[in-house]
Amino acid sequence: MSSTGIEPQLLDSTPSLNDASLYLDRELSLLSFQRRVLEEAQDQENPLLERVKFLSIVFSNLDEFFMVRVAVLKQKFASNLKDGSVTEQLERIRGDVRALVAEAYRTWREMQPGLAQAGIEIRAYSNLTNRERSAMEAYFRQVVYPVLTPLAFDPGRPFPHISNLSLNLAVTVRDKKGVARFARVKIPDTLPQLVPVVIPDQPTGGRPPLIWLEELISENLPLLFPGLEVIEAYPFHVTRDAEVAIQELESDDLLETVEEAVWQRRFRAVVRLQVSRGIPGHIMETLIENLGLDERDVYYVDGPLDLSRLRQLAGFDRPELKDPPFLPHTPADLHPKSEEDIFAVLRREDVLLHHPFDSFQPVVEFLRRAASDPDVLAIKITLYRVGRNSPIVETLVNAIENGKQVAVLVELKARFDEESNIEWARALEAEGVHVVYGLVGLKVHSKVALVVRREGEAIRRYVHLGTGNYNPITARLYTDLSLFTADEQIGADVTDLFNYVTGYSAKNEFRKLLVAPIDMRQKLEELIRREIEHAARGAGGRLIFKVNALEDPGIIRLLYQASQAGVRVDLLVRGICCLRPGVEGVSENIRVTSIVGRFLEHSRIYYFNNGGREEIYLGSADLMDRNLNHRVEVLFPVENKKLISRVKDEILAKYLADNRNARYMLPDGTFTWNKNAEPPVDSQAQFLIPPPRTGVVV
Repeated sequence: MSSTGIEPQLLDSTPSLNDASLYLDRELSLLSFQRRVLEEAQDQENPLLERVKFLSIVFSNLDEFFMVRVAVLKQKFASNLKDGSVTEQLERIRGDVRALVAEAYRTWREMQPGLAQAGIEIRAYSNLTNRERSAMEAYFRQVVYPVLTPLAFDPGRPFPHISNLSLNLAVTVRDKKGVARFARVKIPDTLPQLVPVVIPDQPTGGRPPLIWLEELISENLPLLFPGLEVIEAYPFHVTRDAEVAIQELESDDLLETVEEAVWQRRFRAVVRLQVSRGIPGHIMETLIENLGLDERDVYYVDGPLDLSRLRQLAGFDRPELKDPPFLPHTPADLHPKSEEDIFAVLRREDVLLHHPFDSFQPVVEFLRRAASDPDVLAIKITLYRVGRNSPIVETLVNAIENGKQVAVLVELKARFDEESNIEWARALEAEGVHVVYGLVGLKVHSKVALVVRREGEAIRRYVHLGTGNYNPITARLYTDLSLFTADEQIGADVTDLFNYVTGYSAKNEFRKLLVAPIDMRQKLEELIRREIEHAARGAGGRLIFKVNALEDPGIIRLLYQASQAGVRVDLLVRGICCLRPGVEGVSENIRVTSIVGRFLEHSRIYYFNNGGREEIYLGSADLMDRNLNHRVEVLFPVENKKLISRVKDEILAKYLADNRNARYMLPDGTFTWNKNAEPPVDSQAQFLIPPPRTGVVV
């Protein structure tokens, strides 16, 4: 059986488009993406510490997969124990995860000799010299010991709470009467997980060897349990359900409700327990019973638990073991040293930026200029994942100090960023910013900023729309697109959009924007059907969609119809793809490509040939039910012919020609990777050295 849980098959006759076999399992498709990330860790053409980074990402992604996707399935199972399909799905997931994790640990073992050769040696505690052990014991006493809190489990003390994603030691100790007791010691995540073995006053001659923190603690446990005999200690790692439903309709205060939901998350059910192979049965019985676990949710591994901690290695300052640094380009007209005012530039023409190859700084400067410009009356913006020490937030506070009207929609329900967003919301409110927390029942996922400026007797609106968050850090790591425009109709649409999310509005149509959940699905379906009509008239038909995920059954069915009508469809899908390309009679005209590389592909692009009158939309929305029906999303048009050509001929064309990072999806949902194709075409590498464009400076 394939990793998608569906056997490859040749279809003798055209199946109904309602045939369930035409729609791949979403969760297994997401695990397939993790395999593609793992391939990057295995690819020896990638620099060594970049490979380590990809390996850490696999484990971090699996944590989130269990916290959210597996948690949801287990919630479904608990609410309907008779649903055999969920049971079968969970079993397929368990099988795929075990195979993936085993391969990831093999990859880690194969990496270690190369790391050691590069001077990054991870040593077993048992292999330390006596002097090194003495140095590590001193480090333990001075740095680690004060942080540790052993928690006993006995008739007088309940089993301790095990926090989500925590790494712990299950310890058995024996008192002088010979009675054995269980204790838990949490490995502190506030300390380096890989500890340098440094002998004071001894030159190392290079980077000292490293040991895992849990080994250091295990070897020094007698100091934590004086007067007791430490019998054994084994690490375990817990993952909890983090998919908390926020009952907004029953809430009078969304901020308090989200805070409460975040607090409750830490006490949710355990959905996965990871342990080292060889852990004794009696310890497993204690953990399974007290964590309320199904034995099938225990995962045994051969090596250190929680390899997401390898990100510490990826952070080492070893440029020769990493991708070469790059300097993003900035269009001369938007450069801070430009003599031309940014608003004058936008009155003349729209500006498109392709991040991270084009700098994100013009977005920050656009808002800074607006905050200080005496003619700017108001700034409105949506914030989804802002990051820490945000210059965007600082700029909004400056705008308030300069007398501007500032309205900010902070989406509190951005998963795993709730606490950070609550902090930002309160900080902005304290400065007098009008803060809105979102809409009941909907996440606001759109990325939009509006600047309202007085120009003579008129009012003009300037807009920034993007595919990514207002986060300068991730803007250097993710591929995204930004559009600046002074188009009057788009400005009016964005004004209506903010009225929709900050006030009361029954708006059901926009001039140029496609807005979910209002009309985006309807408009996208109309645009796809238009390509079908072009193909039916012999005028050809062409669709190119670049998204993070394709899961919505209605859209998939329509794409199948487009293929059957002769429309050529290219789908660049980074992660989940539930559509099966290349199925006879259904999807022969559909090609699915997944690109994994140095940068996380995050931009969403929708290209419609329209009989030669090309239309392109960019935005925040993927082709998923949640994006089209349960979020406020925006797709915006690219109308400038020069920019349409850039998106199609410079950006999409490079992605479609990529044979270095691209994997091609087969009808059964698996992927093939011909990374040795000649000549090699690496789209992301080409974007780092863009073709000369008028007025580009470095």
